[in-house]
Amino acid sequence: MKITKVEALVLAVGEVDTSRADGTQDAFLVRIHTDEGLVGVGEGDTSPYVAREIVTMPSSHSIARGLAEVLVGEDPRRVRPLWDKLFLDSYHYGRDGAALHALSAIDMALWDLLGQVSGLSVAQLLGGEVSSDIEIYASEVMPETPEEVAAIAARVVAEGFGALKLGWGPLGRDVGRDVELAAAARSVLGTGRKLMIDGGMAYSLRSAREFCRRTEDLDLFWFEEPFEGDDFRSYERLCDSVGVRVACGEAHSNVGPFRQLIDLGVSILQPDLGRCGGFTIGRDISAMVREYAASAVVIPHCFSTDVLLAATLQFVATLPGERLIEYPVTSSKRAGSLLTTPFVPHEGTLRVARGPGLGIALDEDEVARRTVRG
Repeated sequence: MKITKVEALVLAVGEVDTSRADGTQDAFLVRIHTDEGLVGVGEGDTSPYVAREIVTMPSSHSIARGLAEVLVGEDPRRVRPLWDKLFLDSYHYGRDGAALHALSAIDMALWDLLGQVSGLSVAQLLGGEVSSDIEIYASEVMPETPEEVAAIAARVVAEGFGALKLGWGPLGRDVGRDVELAAAARSVLGTGRKLMIDGGMAYSLRSAREFCRRTEDLDLFWFEEPFEGDDFRSYERLCDSVGVRVACGEAHSNVGPFRQLIDLGVSILQPDLGRCGGFTIGRDISAMVREYAASAVVIPHCFSTDVLLAATLQFVATLPGERLIEYPVTSSKRAGSLLTTPFVPHEGTLRVARGPGLGIALDEDEVARRTVRG
């Protein structure tokens, strides 16, 4: 079996509002075609225009190559060797950031192909499905007012979710206001549902500590990414001084940064399969956590299309212990599924797709409608 073509697609839902930290408004997909008619699909959560260029661009020299040129002619079943080759061949401009995001989409598509060839789901390929129904949490951008927060929380409760995460938006400007917003969510959710707050990298160490202190009675399930991902010193000092669990990791690629976060005391590790390096690196992170971090848990970041959701479900289904998955409920995410068989939440859970590979089929009409040309 040989790879014959690599498609890199930019998708969008209407006009993108660049003032919102909403990654569901556009997307980057990869489709890998083979000479046996099989097609694998993957998604990178990144700037889709940059990632498309990384895949389709002509090569400059031996370690600054366009990823499609590297892949064509290769056997897609050689997933790990291809990951290593793509990493090396993009070394001059890559090693992190958008290059790893594009590589993540490719890796996801290769695992999808491997599953189709073998007749196994990615979950089975990763070591066997531990769980088929995964608890989900609704995820939305934090609005400006307590009244808007209450409306979101009421909708989430009515739709059967057992957990809600709100983040970015106005957070970090005024700690007192942030506490009000979080309290408005808790007042509607009640005591039986989880509440998480995503700081959107908007806090100082001092304001993050103050927010944690003033929300102790709100029983936050975690406090996510109050600082930039590489501000390891602030994460260490925050983890040493607050009782709430701290979450981080969505911006990181490869295994090394996650080992650092564990050493700093971060409790919730959030690799995004569309950024960290795909299933190949997600599996390495999970293995590292099982070996070194009894107190840490992997709960992946997942805030894009149903392709990334399908991949994340396959991955989370194999994780030990606490299994939870992010489910965006933004207006752009509700615009329609990219899949012929959409995922439908049931009593706060989603079922892992059962077919080979990712277990999904793209709605080609919807993909064509959203694809940005040029």
